[in-house]
Amino acid sequence: MAKARTKFVCSACGADHSQWFGRCPKCHEYSTLQEEVVSATPTAQNHRSMGSSRSQTPSQKTGKPQASLTFSQIRQENQGRFPSGYGELDRVLGGGIVPGALMLIGGDPGIGKSTLLLQVAFQLATRLPRILYISAEESAQQIKLRATRLGITQGLNSPEQVDVNDANLFVLSETNLDDILRELEALQPQVAVIDSIQNLYFPALSSAPGSVSQVRECTGLLMQVAKRDHISLFIVGHVTKEGAIAGPKVLEHLVDTVLYFQGDRFASHRLLRSVKNRFGATQEIGIFEMVESGLKEVLNPSQLFLGSREDFMPGTSITVACEGTRPLVVELQALVSPTSYSSPRRSTTGVDYNRLLQILAVLEKRLGVPLSKLDAYLASAGGLEVEEPAVDLAVAIALMASFRDRIVDPEMVILGEIGLGGQIRPVSQLEIRLKEAAKLGFKKAIIPKGQTVSESGGLKLIPVGKVFAAIAVALPANDDAPAASD
Repeated sequence: MAKARTKFVCSACGADHSQWFGRCPKCHEYSTLQEEVVSATPTAQNHRSMGSSRSQTPSQKTGKPQASLTFSQIRQENQGRFPSGYGELDRVLGGGIVPGALMLIGGDPGIGKSTLLLQVAFQLATRLPRILYISAEESAQQIKLRATRLGITQGLNSPEQVDVNDANLFVLSETNLDDILRELEALQPQVAVIDSIQNLYFPALSSAPGSVSQVRECTGLLMQVAKRDHISLFIVGHVTKEGAIAGPKVLEHLVDTVLYFQGDRFASHRLLRSVKNRFGATQEIGIFEMVESGLKEVLNPSQLFLGSREDFMPGTSITVACEGTRPLVVELQALVSPTSYSSPRRSTTGVDYNRLLQILAVLEKRLGVPLSKLDAYLASAGGLEVEEPAVDLAVAIALMASFRDRIVDPEMVILGEIGLGGQIRPVSQLEIRLKEAAKLGFKKAIIPKGQTVSESGGLKLIPVGKVFAAIAVALPANDDAPAASD
């Protein structure tokens, strides 16, 4: 009997090695090599290549194409998108679901991935004839129990809709990829959900489910079925402790769209962010709120990240951040206080820590404010991650407002990037930001000097070229706005 041969596969890059290393020689990641047994059974790659042209006699060199086409010979087919039933998901996908698309959704355990896709499946079943929900983690009874608990099956207008919904949504609890592929080919659903890819196994491979080879081959075969039969596939992927999708990087290269479902366990809102999209823009976000009946869309997300303007406190400023093409009005809060330690503390929540250090250095060097001897705390309301440089000026004014114990005009938004010399640089998508601020009732806006806009939404624009000028406008010496003591 032949001795079983083993190899070590990197879970980060998918490279094969004959022996184990603490660090992958190819991608230089630590503790990513996993041992796999090499089986003599034909793999999925061998199945796919049995009919390849390698076993055939090479054709003569005629200089003429055999299978390739020019662009004029390619038949153009307009495949229309169809809505998912949730506008936030359609926004992230680029306008709706594309037939035959392979979409990967990753997120922390318990964040709501399965809940979102189950709600989407029920919404699609009211309009499309065949929807398939495949669960490799739960039984069919558990899925029905979860749907009943969330009240997804309730609230339809008539008993006829309930019957149609029940007849169009099919549930399969299976981990064997061969059985799943047979069901997909027999049912031919418009949309199918795979929850999750790490629990599937391909019988031709001897490795355990979730290994690099299993994830790679299962995804490759599912991609072939999706493209051939025009089935839109949602695939759920587990994430590592670093927050990246578990498995080889080839998993993200195979799919058409990669979505991350993010959220804070202390907050009820969830962010659905696209990091790859072949059919739309990347870095788009959709915002949901976790309630008792599942996930609910947030139609006005700016209200979620904007505090009360009636009780404006010192050290607070308003800015407009852009996530993809979506503008979000965000409230920034700063606190500057005397330190009790030999070295002052710096802390951020939702804002890049290094960005805060840079702005503090500019304020001390260019304006002479002694912030190096004070503690500085900075946070964004609602916990939204704000990393773009367009919020630099709002951060600086919030710090100065806390330092002077003054209140910034609650009807003013502040936009601008701060250079190391103290100059205010232009920001992108300025018109979109101003329109969003005007829609929420703001009256004035501080913008970079020299940047022109064709439409401001009715806001009074105040262009500034230096940090000192912006602070003089937001916090004038004869401050007309009430001070903190008032």
